[in-house]
Amino acid sequence: MTVPASPINHESGLLAHPAPKRARGRPRKTEDERDDGNRRHQLLTAAARLFRDKGFDATSTRDIAAAVGMHSGSPFYHFKSKDALLLAVMEEGMRSALARQADALHGPASASAASGPLVQIRRLIRAHFDTLLGPGNDFIPVMLYEHRSLNARQRASLAMLQVAYESAWTPVLEALHASGHLRAPVKLSRLLILGALNWSVQWFDEKKGASLDELADAAMALFLKES
Repeated sequence: MTVPASPINHESGLLAHPAPKRARGRPRKTEDERDDGNRRHQLLTAAARLFRDKGFDATSTRDIAAAVGMHSGSPFYHFKSKDALLLAVMEEGMRSALARQADALHGPASASAASGPLVQIRRLIRAHFDTLLGPGNDFIPVMLYEHRSLNARQRASLAMLQVAYESAWTPVLEALHASGHLRAPVKLSRLLILGALNWSVQWFDEKKGASLDELADAAMALFLKES
């Protein structure tokens, strides 16, 4: 059998070899790309915990990557910057809070019970405590601590979620004011109640303090006039 002569590159004098064939279709995804949703959630959870414990400025992307077993540059596949990750943590917290609040007011458990304003405000308060102090509760505290670390555009984006969350309180407080259970003006009452509830992240200790139900009952007694 005659072996065909190899093509010669006349400029270099070396044997020319055909270029390797390019694989068809899309490039093969990396492990991070294949597990994008789960990795993103892991990064958000780890970032929320570290931002809360160490502060935004003192936490590096290397710290966050190490917490989830990723390479130091891997978070930038999921988030453009550490600032973008901070905003995503806060948005995740607000979306979770909105979902929990909607379930408290309109979920199956609320449909089977009385739905007057006293019952509704108690559900709102209890859901708010769960958002602040319940399992996986680092997201909203980060928003309370690090809100000033956002730029103006990020604050405006987050404000839309905050307005949606707080707007659910207004009709309930208006009904309580009309019935005489709430004496202070509605807008001031909303700001004072949420401000007081939010401060609980500074002092609450589930190992030493009251239960979340007991906190909700105490808040009801503090802010509302008995009929």
